[in-house]
Amino acid sequence: MKFTVLGGGGFVGTHLVRYLRDQGHTVDVPARSLDGIFDTDLGHVIYAIGLTGDFRKRPFDTVEAHVCLLAKMLQKCRFESWLYLSSTRVYASLDRDKPAHENSAIVVAPGSDSLYNLSKLMGESLCLAYPDRAVRVARLSNVYGAGISADAFLGSVMSDLRLHSRVTVNESPDSGKDYVAINEVTPLLEAISLHGLERLYNVASGRIVTHRELFEKICEVTGFSVDYSDGGLTRTFPVVDISRAQSEFGFQPNNLLDTLDGFLIACGLRDNAGDDL
Repeated sequence: MKFTVLGGGGFVGTHLVRYLRDQGHTVDVPARSLDGIFDTDLGHVIYAIGLTGDFRKRPFDTVEAHVCLLAKMLQKCRFESWLYLSSTRVYASLDRDKPAHENSAIVVAPGSDSLYNLSKLMGESLCLAYPDRAVRVARLSNVYGAGISADAFLGSVMSDLRLHSRVTVNESPDSGKDYVAINEVTPLLEAISLHGLERLYNVASGRIVTHRELFEKICEVTGFSVDYSDGGLTRTFPVVDISRAQSEFGFQPNNLLDTLDGFLIACGLRDNAGDDL
């Protein structure tokens, strides 16, 4: 198959390109200028263009990436299927006591902190309004793995630990996130692109790992130190319902805590013999 990965230079995009090529697909990764993008059939498109941790500093770039460029390309490009990578961060306002399902109603208030979610939801709406069921959306949770960006929370923590052997987290230890491994994400995105029966999928582990659980284990394994800021807020999300991906594709992701050793090795915090670095 022919794939085109837009945003192929980012963390998810880089791993996705490598995986798809390993499966024997032809994969194009257009330059940032997107020269000639409207003059060829793109095949199966995966739209991984986006901003994460720096969206507050770059609001116009965020909207351009998540909405405006997407709208232009959906109108003018030729493709066989289109998969827009969104985020489970859009579930931030939901009741923490109920699982977040793809069909959950989402409430978002305008404001600078909501710009990311609003722009992602607008991008999703454009895709789902497109009159072709081969245009789909995948909401990704916190993806981890080798080469994780320092813009991401977990990537930033790993970077600080690697440099200083200690880090201070600005949230309470009861805060938590859903983490899913990149090597489990890439085959699922391929399957959704080629065979998805639905138009919207959660791509997550379906579990919340608290900072306390994660960093206690990291400290135990490495001997490094993790502290918490006084008065740090407790930030957590509802559990993400992944039953759609499970039933359709047999998706069975691991828990980060069970794969932590491999992740620490990939981040350079341990060597293959298990020695701390």
